Amino acid sequence: MNKIISYIKESYNELVHKVSWPTRPELSSSTIVVMTASLIMAVVVFAIDYVFEKGISLFYQFIFN
Repeated sequence: MNKIISYIKESYNELVHKVSWPTRPELSSSTIVVMTASLIMAVVVFAIDYVFEKGISLFYQFIFN
């Protein structure tokens, strides 16, 4: 039980005194970067999926008609 209490105290000490937390402007900036990158990746995946769907559709039309 002492090990668990010691672990919790050390974790708290590290989080409060040793961790370098970002400022609010840094956090906002990072959030915007992540959201923009996620949106770009979603558009790229959508475009690739759309192109493959149309390609496969044309391929099947060519083969079965």
